[in-house]
Parts: sequence; C-alpha cells; structure tokens
Amino acid sequence: MPSKRNILSTIPNARGNTAKQQNLPPQTNQTVFKTPEQKPPPSEIASKASFEAPAPLRYKPFISKNTNINPEALVYGSPQYYLYRADSLQKTYSRKIYYDNLQTIIDQISATPDDKLNPAVNTDNWYAAIDFNIRKPHFIILHHTGQNSVEQTLFTFSFRKKLESSAHYVVSRDGAVYQMLNDYVRSYHAGAGKWGNISDMNSCSLGIEIDNNGEKDLFTSAQINALIKLLTYLKEKYSIPTGNIIGHSDFAPMRKNDPSVLFPWSRLALAGFGYWYDINNLKEPPPDFNPLLALRVIGYDISVPEYAIIGFKRHFIQNNESKTLSDYEKKIIYNIMLKYE
Repeated sequence: MPSKRNILSTIPNARGNTAKQQNLPPQTNQTVFKTPEQKPPPSEIASKASFEAPAPLRYKPFISKNTNINPEALVYGSPQYYLYRADSLQKTYSRKIYYDNLQTIIDQISATPDDKLNPAVNTDNWYAAIDFNIRKPHFIILHHTGQNSVEQTLFTFSFRKKLESSAHYVVSRDGAVYQMLNDYVRSYHAGAGKWGNISDMNSCSLGIEIDNNGEKDLFTSAQINALIKLLTYLKEKYSIPTGNIIGHSDFAPMRKNDPSVLFPWSRLALAGFGYWYDINNLKEPPPDFNPLLALRVIGYDISVPEYAIIGFKRHFIQNNESKTLSDYEKKIIYNIMLKYE
C-alpha cells in the first residue's frame, strides 16, 4: 500500500484571553436612576434566533489510544503496522476531512430556498413547509472486508482512494465494533446493483463490513454475537423491515460474493434479521410456479437470470452455486417468496 504524505497540519488550540480588571467608580450617597433596558418581545427573539446561521462545527482532533506501538519495530502488512498507519492518518487529516464533509452537508441543508438557488422558482417569497426531518436508512447491507485484519480495514477507510469506499460499521473477529460514519450520512459501500426497484442503495442503506478475508474464512462466534447486537439496535432505531437486511451479493451478484457462502444467514434469521425457511415444513409450489418471478418478488434483479439464481444460492443454499435450479431449490424459492408477499 503506497504511503501517504501528511497533507494537513493539525489545528492549533484556541488561545484564551485574560480579562482586564475594570476600575470601579468611587461610591457616593447619591441615588442614580437608570432607564430600564428595552428588550424585544420573546416572539421577536425567537424569530431572530430561528434565522441565525448554524454555528460551525467544533473540530475534535483524533487522539490515539494505541500509545504502546513502536514504529521502528513494525513489520510491513502486520495488524500493528496498519493500526499505526490508520492512527497517523486519522491524526493528520482523516478526522479533519470528516468534519469538513459534515460542515458541507450542514451548509447545504441550511440554505434558504429561493430563486437564486433554483432558477425555476419565480416567486418572491419563500413559504416554509414545517413537516420534515432527515432521511433515515431503510436497508442494511452486510459485507466481508476481503482483508486480513480489522486494522487493515481501518487503514483502508482512512485515506483518499481513486475509487471511493467506506462503510458505517466494521465488526472485528474478536467482537469489537467500530463506527466509521454517522448513520444518517451516505457512504460508498454498495456500488452498482439492484434490489427490487432500488439501484442507488447507498442513499437508503447502512453498510456493515465484517472482518473476514472471504477465502473460506470462518466467522467467529464473538463476531456474530456482536453483529446481532448491532443489528438489534439499528433495526429498532430505524424500524428497518426484517426482509431489508441482505448481503452485498444479493444486491450485486454479478460483481460481489460477500459476505460469502460461509456466512450464517440462518442464525441471523432466527434472531429476526432476514428470512429463512423451515426445512421440515416446505410447502409445495403450485403447478404454474415461475421461480424467476418469485426471485423478482424477493428482490433479485432477474435481468440476467443466471446471476439472480447464483445470488439466491449464495444466500439460501450455500453449497451449490450452479446457474440452474433443482426442484428442491425451486421449492425453497417458493417458501422464501411467501415471506415477502
């Protein structure tokens, strides 16, 4: 991985000013009457306060907790190497860029709508609608990192790349959960793909990266327990439907295979995250059952049928990625589809 130059210096701390002591006038016996200060009515104060520009964000510098690392003893590519590099990047510019991006978003949504911003507006007055809030995530997409350590992933998300990539959370093998972004901001984790009618999944989803290299790498119990705890919190907070917790390979089966065929989807379904099927109680599909249309009902993009089948098998079959369907696999598709209707 090429080294990065420190392109930004740290922001100096604000300097406090010492207040000057004022000289008090000599006391006299004369009573002095002052005209009471005229204060605007509360309604006017509230009105002025409502239209004040938001205060700039206060930048909070990064302070590394990993103070026991000896840079001279680091081995290139080791977890400690990536942790040291990630901390260095966070300290020099990553945290600053995060706050700059947040300030840009604040400035954008704080702009008063008028004809200068939108030339199609041809009225003089801005009439403010009063019922609104910030858009919240509606899906959760699960990924594997495809890297050898969580430290490497923290490093990867800390520097500028030609192809932008990020995620809201990273779940380590030992169960440590790192939050990388505010839940409400749009991250670059899903890319090109389609689920149902949604092609811009980044705009309506949270991305969770699970520390796993994707090459027959088993997920740990601590990792899955931590993931379930995180999903419990996110699902409840944002009212995310059970069926809207899917894998990257569900959304983009032509490009991605994560979180891999070794991911325990059935365990997550038992905990209420995504759907599964009862192997001992599978209903028979009707004679005119069309498995491709059923895959479309579930959410898969069937414009290339073979990839829709592969995506489904990676998630629900997990031991067969062929492009054809057996009668048993069609039965599973039918039973999953019933949960989406």
